[in-house]
Amino acid sequence: MPHHLPQNVARHLNRNLRFFKGLVTQPKTVGALVPTSIFMARRMASVANPASSLPVLELGPGTGVVTKALMRRGIAPEKLVSVEYSRQFCKHLKREFPDVQLVEGDAFELGKTLGDLSTTHFDCVISGLPLLNFSVEKRISLLEDALGRIPKGRPFLQFSYGPTAPIPLGRGHYSVERFGWEIRNIPPAQMWLYRRAD
Repeated sequence: MPHHLPQNVARHLNRNLRFFKGLVTQPKTVGALVPTSIFMARRMASVANPASSLPVLELGPGTGVVTKALMRRGIAPEKLVSVEYSRQFCKHLKREFPDVQLVEGDAFELGKTLGDLSTTHFDCVISGLPLLNFSVEKRISLLEDALGRIPKGRPFLQFSYGPTAPIPLGRGHYSVERFGWEIRNIPPAQMWLYRRAD
């Protein structure tokens, strides 16, 4: 990256370059043509409770935009467990966030992927996974598994570029509510909150 560029511009270009490399090498694990905007990352991070004694589980951190927003929210890096499938993104995340508990593996098999952390309870789950690339059955299975790892009433947050909730209601023991649109994201995205049903 040219040395004459301002540092913030260089960081932005580097992040986009890593994202596009991930898109080319593992297209099914990337859900958009550009990384998540900082505006949506902040909104997603807002559901985490910094005062909780429980860690936060982040699924699909990618280039780490939401990871950074969670830390700015007040989540200590050692209280953040991030599960990322892409080895390329993992290398970047380890450099950028050395104190975050980064786990390389498949979020759709959390019991296996989390290893020693498989019995850990989390404050909430924040997902940047491209769920629409996967079957509805896999999405529901992931959600039910994740909701079993957080206290009742706490959210599983998922964003999506589709017009409706990415995990449909009425297919399991969960509720869903729209958390809002973020029009400053490219493309604009909706956020959805899932919780265990009564």
